[in-house]
Amino acid sequence: MFKRFLAVLIARNYEFFRDRAALAWNLIFPILLVVGFAFIFSGDRKALYKIGVLTDIIETSNNHKVMTLKHIEFVSYDEKSFAMNKLRQHKIDLLVDFEQKTYWVNQSSSSGYITEKLLLASSPNYQRKAIEGKEIRYLDWVVPGILGMNMMFSCLFGVGYVIVRYRKNSVLKRLHATPLRPIEFLTAQVCSRLLIVMSLSSGIFIGCNLIFDFYILGSLIDLFIIALLGTVSLISLGLLIAARSESEEFTGGMLNVASWPMMMLSGVWFSLEGSPEFIQTLSQLIPLTHMLEAARSIMLDGASLWQVKSHIIALLIMTGVFLISGSLLFRWQGQAR
Repeated sequence: MFKRFLAVLIARNYEFFRDRAALAWNLIFPILLVVGFAFIFSGDRKALYKIGVLTDIIETSNNHKVMTLKHIEFVSYDEKSFAMNKLRQHKIDLLVDFEQKTYWVNQSSSSGYITEKLLLASSPNYQRKAIEGKEIRYLDWVVPGILGMNMMFSCLFGVGYVIVRYRKNSVLKRLHATPLRPIEFLTAQVCSRLLIVMSLSSGIFIGCNLIFDFYILGSLIDLFIIALLGTVSLISLGLLIAARSESEEFTGGMLNVASWPMMMLSGVWFSLEGSPEFIQTLSQLIPLTHMLEAARSIMLDGASLWQVKSHIIALLIMTGVFLISGSLLFRWQGQAR
């Protein structure tokens, strides 16, 4: 019995180490993950308070003592209405107009109370204006990311492994003998997974909303449309990855190559604001980024579909590229042995 066990053990190890794709993935992926985190969090420690400024920060930094304080982040805003909305939602602690010598504070913000005292200590003659606003909980901000991440894994792995298994078990070979075309087969896969993912995700969102009462300013229909477009794009990406491969281990590695960077660079758990510029640029090439940014704009800022049209266009373009490329690269059978 031990000899049989040893024979299987050795054979499986040989199989793994001879699969260069799987071996390279297991060696390279952890390194890429560590390097990625190092770049994303390479900045200084997070500031204690955040103050919005309605004038140019560079021009005013030398003229106001409060600008020299450490551990305070100053953010410049061109539009007053946009900055006021940030203050109302507790995304900034104070809003200051140095030219008009006026500041605005959210009376329900404890951090706003502290930053107000810091400002008045250096500039006591500033005029105070108070506003009210409900705080956006971290739960409200992160819930689109949690659902989006779950949808991403369901779309990529739920489709990719199925296609590879069909190809490996010669199911696709049999389907190839029928008049079925690749675009028809792939479209059917998209619709099937879309129905499953949207049904489950909608049920989870509605149930959690009844319990936690999420902060929702926009239309639920608009939110559903964004989720629909994002799901189709992610499913199309999963089909593209599995278009030719017949190795489940290689496909698993490729799906991880796609899913983990999306989870880290799409703002699932944290905002990429303040990260290196090339990281933020790279994130715009990821469909999950556009789905989450559009969903958060609708939920937290009350944006309409027209206001998030750039994200919608990006999702439509990515979906078209993934689906057409997958159809062109699609292979019914595995490589001949």
